[in-house]
Amino acid sequence: MFKKFAAALAAMVFAVASFAAVDANKGTAAELDGLKGVGPAMSKRIIDARTTSQFKDWPDLMSRVKGVKSKMATKLSNQGLTINGEAFKGAVDAAPAKAATGAKVAKADVKDDAKPKAAAKQ
Repeated sequence: MFKKFAAALAAMVFAVASFAAVDANKGTAAELDGLKGVGPAMSKRIIDARTTSQFKDWPDLMSRVKGVKSKMATKLSNQGLTINGEAFKGAVDAAPAKAATGAKVAKADVKDDAKPKAAAKQ
């Protein structure tokens, strides 16, 4: 009975150790490279970006590290990457896209308004 318990305990410890979280502000290049989807180039970009200042949150990392947008942030978070202990919660860069779409609509409305005014002058 004790052998089964010890084996189960050892398996749980191994599982936890193999999925240890890596914080983007503290992880070494080797720890970052250990995440699926992060290679030497990506880990260098992360480390270079954090030398200026530590990442405040996921949107900060996404704005400062080339190649990390919502989809990649989700993958990295699922692999164990955290920012100040926080996992990525998703849909961070969706809000600016909606704002940009709204701005395009407003510009289109302005153009439509300008055309009738120009025609009226003729």
